Amino acid sequence: MASSKKTKVHFFSHDIRPNLRNTSDLRQYIQSIFKKEGKGLHSINYIFCTDKVLLRINQEYLNHDFYTDVITFNLSPNTKAVSAEVYVSIDRVRENAIKLRVSITSELHRVIFHAALHLCGYNDKTKKDLETMRRLEDKLLHRYFGV
Repeated sequence: MASSKKTKVHFFSHDIRPNLRNTSDLRQYIQSIFKKEGKGLHSINYIFCTDKVLLRINQEYLNHDFYTDVITFNLSPNTKAVSAEVYVSIDRVRENAIKLRVSITSELHRVIFHAALHLCGYNDKTKKDLETMRRLEDKLLHRYFGV
C-alpha cells in the first residue's frame, strides 16, 4: 500500500513490542492528519518502550521525575516540515487503558494521535486546550476505526 520512499512515519520497538496491526494504514492515516492540519511532515519516528525507559528520558531531558505515556520531541529545524521522535510507554498505555476501561488498542492509538496533534500545534496545558485535544483524539479514533 505505502511505498518505502513515501513513508514518513516509522515504528520502532526499544524493549517491548506493541500490538500494532495494519501499520501501512496507520502510517497513511497519521500523514493525513498533518495534511488536514496544513502541516508539512518530513518524518516521525514512534519508539515503543517500557516505563523504565520513558522515565529515564523524562528525567534526563525534561527534568520530570514521573511516569508518562508519551513524550514528543519536535526536532524540526524550522516550521516548514515536522521531524520528530515520539516515545510511547506500552506499560503506561496498558495501565491507562485499564483505568479508563477502554481497549489497549484504542488507548495506544489515542496516544499515537495525541503526539501527532501536539506536532500539529495543539496543546493540552489548560483545561480548554485539553478538552479540545480530547475531542480531536476522539474524532480521529472514530474515523480511523470506523465507529
